[in-house]
Amino acid sequence: MTEQNQHKPLGVIWGVAAIAQVIGRTPRQTYHALEKGALPAQKVAGRWCASRKKLEQLFEGEDAA
Repeated sequence: MTEQNQHKPLGVIWGVAAIAQVIGRTPRQTYHALEKGALPAQKVAGRWCASRKKLEQLFEGEDAA
């Protein structure tokens, strides 16, 4: 196996709708939470993205830092 084939997926969720689906909220609720800074996410090139791992940590009560 070459080194290129050994890379793991990043686990990044792109877009409000996809993030909403992961956290079980509507896109509108999710957008509001993102704009307030209540979710561990950031905008990249004008599009919201979030780490699946950090979202899981947040909702499981773990420290997301």
